Amino acid sequence: MALGRRRFSTQQDYWPAFVDMLTTLVLSIIFLLSIFSLAQFFLSQQITDKDTVLGRLNAQIAELTELLAMERASNRDLQDNVSLLESNLKDAQAARDNLQGLISGQSGAADAADTKVQALTSQLTDEKRASQRALAQVELLNQQISALRRQIAALEDALNASESRDRESSAKIADLGRRLNVALAQRVQELARYRSDFFGRLREILSQRSDIRVVGDRFVFQSEVLFDSGNDAVNPAGEGELDKLAEALLQLEGQIPPEIAWVLRVDGHTDARPLSGTGRFRDNWELSSARAISVVKYLISKGISPNHLVAAGFGEFQPLEEGDNDEANAKNRRIELKLTER
Repeated sequence: MALGRRRFSTQQDYWPAFVDMLTTLVLSIIFLLSIFSLAQFFLSQQITDKDTVLGRLNAQIAELTELLAMERASNRDLQDNVSLLESNLKDAQAARDNLQGLISGQSGAADAADTKVQALTSQLTDEKRASQRALAQVELLNQQISALRRQIAALEDALNASESRDRESSAKIADLGRRLNVALAQRVQELARYRSDFFGRLREILSQRSDIRVVGDRFVFQSEVLFDSGNDAVNPAGEGELDKLAEALLQLEGQIPPEIAWVLRVDGHTDARPLSGTGRFRDNWELSSARAISVVKYLISKGISPNHLVAAGFGEFQPLEEGDNDEANAKNRRIELKLTER
C-alpha cells in the first residue's frame, strides 16, 4: 500500500487543474465586465434624463430673464414720464403763482390754470399707478426666478448624491468581484487537488489496460471495454472496470467538502458510421446517450450519489481522430469521464 501511494505522488498531473482554473478565471472576468457595463448603462441613462430637465429649466430662466429686462426698460420709461410730468406740474404751479400775482383780477385765466393743473395731476396719478403695476410684475418675476433657482439647486444636489451613490456602488462591485475571485480561486484549487488525487488513483487502478487512457483532463474508455457492439447494456467485463471506478469515486465523495459543487461527467461517443435505423436505436445520438446513461445508472447502483453524476451523448460529432478506417473508428467509439464543477 505504501508503494502504491509513492507511485501516485510521482504521477500527479497538474495540467487539468490549470485548464479548469484558467477557464473559471475567464468566466469570472466576463461576469464582472457584464455587471460593470450594466451599471454604466443605468448611470448614463439617469444622467441623460437629468441633463434634459436642467436644459428645459435653463431655457425657462432665459425666457423669464428676457421678460424681466423688458419690464425693467418699460419701468424706466414710466419713471421718465413721471419725472417729466412732475416737472410740468412744477412749471404749471409756477405759472399759476405768476398769473395770480400779475393778474389777480382775471379769474377766468386762473380757472384755466387750475384746470390744467388738475389735468396734469390726474395724469401723474395714472402714471404712478401704471408704474406700481409694473413694479408688482417685476417683483412677481423675481420671485419666480428665485423659485426656479431653488429647484435647480435641488436638482444639482440630487445629481451629486446620485453620482456619489454610483461611485459607492462601483466600489462595492469591485470589492465584491475581488472577494468572488478569491473564493472561486480557493474552490478551484480545492477541486483541482481532489481531481489530481482521483486521476492518480484511476491511473493506478487502470494502468494495466491499453484500451483505457488519459486524453487531456479526461479518462477515455474504448466502447468495447464496456459494451458489446450496438448495445447499451454494460457487459460483465465492463462491470468489473466500473466497479474499480465506483470504489475510487466513493472514496472521493467522502473526502471532498460538501460546499464544493462537483460532478463526474460521463460522455458517450460513437464513430461516424450510421446505424441502420431498424434496430432499437435510430441513430448515433441515441446510442451514445443511452451508453452514457447506462454507465451513470451502474455507478448509482454502486452507491455513487446521483447529485455527482451527469450523462451526455455526442454521437459521432466529437471525434478524437479524423478518418473512416478501422483504427480511427475504434478510437472514436468511447466513453469519456471528466471530473468538473457543477
